[in-house]
Amino acid sequence: MKREQVHDFFRRLRAANPAPTTELNYNSPFELLVAVILSAQSTDVGVNRATEKLFRDAPTPEAMLALGVAGLSQYIRTIGLYNNKAKNIITTCRILVEEHGGEVPAEREALEKLPGVGRKTANVILNTAFDQPTMAVDTHIFRVANRTGLARGKTPRAVEDRLLKVIPAEYLKDAHHWMILHGRYVCKARKPDCPACIVADLCAWQEKTL
Repeated sequence: MKREQVHDFFRRLRAANPAPTTELNYNSPFELLVAVILSAQSTDVGVNRATEKLFRDAPTPEAMLALGVAGLSQYIRTIGLYNNKAKNIITTCRILVEEHGGEVPAEREALEKLPGVGRKTANVILNTAFDQPTMAVDTHIFRVANRTGLARGKTPRAVEDRLLKVIPAEYLKDAHHWMILHGRYVCKARKPDCPACIVADLCAWQEKTL
């Protein structure tokens, strides 16, 4: 995709949704961190359903740590891999309390040392909680980037690096959310809704459903 097309691509997405954000419910960087850890192989709707009561009862690392693995598991039993996720979150809470004063660090290196936090999760936290211009490449962004020709790559990291190079600075902070939402609701994996796509004419995909 040419530079002018990339600019137009994001200009249209911004016009349609000037203030995009995650669909996970949270009130603090800590709650966002927990929600993102829980969202692995789970839907945002399912995570929000589980965290509604959890965040009411344990909104801080100290309070959640006090629940212990067994106590936390009772809140998140409806979420896939909940036992392993509970263990990771409790260990994460302990690290936050003991090493970071109960605060979520705003540095990638520190985030990636937390159990259950890889590069993608760290990027989500840095971007959504701390407004850093990062790009967390999930399945939706990977698909949209490759299909459209915006940033082709064989791995999420390759796509991430390419996106950071081609996306104009003015769009970079919100690009993560625009692309996820576009992939989730329009450029879907099985049945992309090309007729409703506002960037279809810029897209290089040859199998459009127009």
